[in-house]
Amino acid sequence: MKKSIYILLTVCGLLYATSCQKDFLDVQPLDQFAEEAVWKDPALIQTFVNNIYAGIPHGFHALMLSSLVDESMAVWDWETSNATKSLITPSYYGVWDEGFWTGGRFKGMNWTNSYKNIRACNLFMEKIEEAPFEDAELKERLIGEVHFLRAYLYHNLVSLYGGVPVITEAYSLKADFAVPRDTYEACINFISQECDKAAALLPLTQEGANRGRATKGAALTLKSRALLYAASDLFNNPSWAAGYANPELISYVGGDRTARWQAAKDAAKAVIDLGVYSLHKADPAPGDSTARNYAEVFLSKETSEDIYVQYFLQRTDQGWDAYNPGLYNGPNGYHNWGGNIALGQLVDDYEMKDGTRFNWNNPAHAADPYKNRDPRFYASILYEGAQWRKRPSDVVASDPVGIIQVGYWEKPGGVITPGLDTRKSPIEDWNGTYTGYYMRKFLDPAIDAQYVKQDLPWRYMRYGEVLLNYAEACIALGQEAEARQYINMVRKRAGMPETNESGQDLVNRYRNERRIELAYEDHRYFDVRRWIIAPQAYTNAQGVDVRYKLLPNNTTATKPTFSVIEVQDRAWNERAYLLPIKLDELNRNDKLIQNPLY
Repeated sequence: MKKSIYILLTVCGLLYATSCQKDFLDVQPLDQFAEEAVWKDPALIQTFVNNIYAGIPHGFHALMLSSLVDESMAVWDWETSNATKSLITPSYYGVWDEGFWTGGRFKGMNWTNSYKNIRACNLFMEKIEEAPFEDAELKERLIGEVHFLRAYLYHNLVSLYGGVPVITEAYSLKADFAVPRDTYEACINFISQECDKAAALLPLTQEGANRGRATKGAALTLKSRALLYAASDLFNNPSWAAGYANPELISYVGGDRTARWQAAKDAAKAVIDLGVYSLHKADPAPGDSTARNYAEVFLSKETSEDIYVQYFLQRTDQGWDAYNPGLYNGPNGYHNWGGNIALGQLVDDYEMKDGTRFNWNNPAHAADPYKNRDPRFYASILYEGAQWRKRPSDVVASDPVGIIQVGYWEKPGGVITPGLDTRKSPIEDWNGTYTGYYMRKFLDPAIDAQYVKQDLPWRYMRYGEVLLNYAEACIALGQEAEARQYINMVRKRAGMPETNESGQDLVNRYRNERRIELAYEDHRYFDVRRWIIAPQAYTNAQGVDVRYKLLPNNTTATKPTFSVIEVQDRAWNERAYLLPIKLDELNRNDKLIQNPLY
């Protein structure tokens, strides 16, 4: 009873005290800044811009874009299979929506979140001219950064949806939100202009604490990417959407496609001509490990080919879906989660060291499939017998060397012993690979990822992409010798022989080169769409079954036998070339027109 009276008196005292303060309801929250204060303080303005940067999601979330295409498969699924079966609809967004495990990677790119960050860009543009800056150079740089960020956000939207409403004002609650989609061509023009404005204001390099901010090269590379996509088949040959009443929303409907390829070529050349970037170890010395050279691009804090990157710290308070690629993707025999596992289709597309195709129907290849492959294979994929890092302390007795074990050993009496990194592992059997492969690219072998987060950057843009962008535009323009020159720059760094093909063979070689060089880097999802090759890419996911068979003499073979298996059903529907606009958006804005086939 005494306790109840004490609480009552305390509450009454608080109410009396607060009632004496006339401005009680006007107290400023201690964890927020008033809008008026932000635009009077250059430091707060820079923080505001930093928050827009956070709206460009990096690729190191638990689910990667690679698992929505023929690069990998998410072992936990978490609605990714509905995307790979073309089941996304205007009323069901699946992995692209706000679900718990989709994290920032997918929802960060969708319509709702992109426009939220575009509004922030627009608000910045409205306020920045009146903001007091003693440092005019800083003000100019921030304006350039926001032009870049707005262009990037629109590029993501246009790549996923086609033409979208180009909004350049920060809508208030009283504004009319009913606006139509702009044409695809108008959107590309806007993105290109934003990139030009950004490039004119941004420095060639950012130093010190500003590293990771946009540069002139980043703006020009974004323009190169956007114009390359715009010149591609998806946006120039919409036969997949025949009969759609508004083709101008999803493609060009006129003009000169050759001019579009030339613009894409010129944009890539503008980056090359800056003279700031080069391939990491572009000219391997005799005896160099070209696999290691390639791996260093992703296992280094900084390289000569970095154009736009996001840096990280080894923080421990970021939650489950924070940056931790080693934990998400490493083998379960290391107490990792084996998340975005490489598909057999990707593995099979790594050429032989002599430049010929790998083929399971070749007896020599089938008997020893991981011998004499493209050096980038060894830097990107973990496979049966690959040497990896030292096992954790509670596992090392079972494997003192650190050899990947995704196979099964047949023993007398019908006993089958699973490898340490299988889904029936004696270490952890709740995760692990379905395909017989794991990702190796990006994963720092120097740390124990179950306890430590690596602090390597995510590379949104690097020079290897620019060289390939340039080569692709050259091929489209019939300039094959020049295209081969730039493709071979990339192949030389990788330790692969030059290509001498022409015609469709050159196109095929280029596309495979891009697939391998840029694997897991968020390009393949868009490439299979813009090339309109999705029916070939969305076949059932494959892997390998690895068996050390019981021999007639009742001993277990020391060399495994490999069998190609299917591990996940996939299906393609033409509508999935673009995402649908959600029903919620259509209901809010009756001027929006849905994408074809939805």
